[in-house]
Amino acid sequence: MDLVNKKCVPCEGGTKPMTKEESQKYIAEALGWNMTEDGKEIFKEFIRADFSDAMKFVNKIAVIAEEEGHHPDIHIFYNKVRIELSTHAIGGLSENDFIVAAKINAIEK
Repeated sequence: MDLVNKKCVPCEGGTKPMTKEESQKYIAEALGWNMTEDGKEIFKEFIRADFSDAMKFVNKIAVIAEEEGHHPDIHIFYNKVRIELSTHAIGGLSENDFIVAAKINAIEK
């Protein structure tokens, strides 16, 4: 799939969210990400050196989100950053969520 090289497509609704089975195929390419039990969201926690490093990481994620036009929910707990992705317009997961997850993984390296 090579998600890291794909571009998000605007989603205004009217599209069905991925089934849990479809999402399982994509999550294999988004290493370390987990799916909620209902299959409507993916999430991952990142541990950084300290608060300052966590904020620098979040700023890098913000750049990706703006470039892709797809924005995650971000929670910061001192040096821990939790990222949650879902496509709110369709009430579940779309390919966009996995594209952003793969791009976030790429900056983590």
